[in-house]
Amino acid sequence: METTRDLLIALARRYAFADLGALAADQEVADVCEFGQRLLSLDAEDFAVEAKAVPSDLKRRARACHMPQTPREQPRGALESLRPAYALLLEVIAIRWFRRELSPMIAAVHIASEYLPLLAFEPQLGHAGDPARWPDGLSATGSRFGVIGDRECDHTKSEQSATNRTLRVAQEPPEGWRAYFDRQHSQLAGAMAVCVATCRNPCTAMDWIPEEPRADLGVRARTALAFAETPLVRLRHAAPVGHGFGVPSPEEVLEAWERSRSALDKNPIGAAALTEDGFPLPGLAALFSAVATVPLEPSTLLADVSAHVAGLLDR
Repeated sequence: METTRDLLIALARRYAFADLGALAADQEVADVCEFGQRLLSLDAEDFAVEAKAVPSDLKRRARACHMPQTPREQPRGALESLRPAYALLLEVIAIRWFRRELSPMIAAVHIASEYLPLLAFEPQLGHAGDPARWPDGLSATGSRFGVIGDRECDHTKSEQSATNRTLRVAQEPPEGWRAYFDRQHSQLAGAMAVCVATCRNPCTAMDWIPEEPRADLGVRARTALAFAETPLVRLRHAAPVGHGFGVPSPEEVLEAWERSRSALDKNPIGAAALTEDGFPLPGLAALFSAVATVPLEPSTLLADVSAHVAGLLDR
């Protein structure tokens, strides 16, 4: 017969951090579970937890995915590089699939689609879209980047607003900084992709990137924009009707991903989505890797949190 401890360890191994934290009598276990649940929920504002119960290595790895909450906060976390955050996103997507939590899984896919253009830009920028470190070339003579109301610019009104704000938000107080990331940074990511991939009337905003790397970036950014329009990502906006108020079944998710892979295959970078890499959505990790120009695999951060909690319960 299973003991209470066995059941709690089973919860830890199934990444049921919220349930386990509520049941745990040990405050140390509860604190680590809260840390794990924040990671699983992709609560990037609160990854930089300081709970003593969380091992320093796990906190350090979480900070690499943390979104700075002030313009000058150090370290820069996900603004330094999005690669650790995308590794965590892949792990979260796999865990949500394992737990058959498909609505949160598609939400994680949607988040990945929003910031994918900045993952593409990272090799050229040397960072992951940090507003405190934008190159001067974005505002060079002849640039329409961030100019509100310019009819020659292909950016939408909301994208023009986001590009305008990003050039000055590093001088705003923390409240303005956080509001920008809550509402506009994902729009800025899409606007950057438009500049190098689809703009019908290019200005000088991207001339700081040499021609050959800019052409390669354009292909990768176009792939990022295409991914955001795939049937898989559009599941996030499914109408609240039918079974489960729009929550897709596993079969619907896989079918949407297969149609997405076929659509992405039209792009030389997007063809990476056809890779059979063993991921629950085969080829998704390969696609992100191709856009980033570096290999990306699911992290083991949540698995290590799970193992640590199980070890605490087994003392």
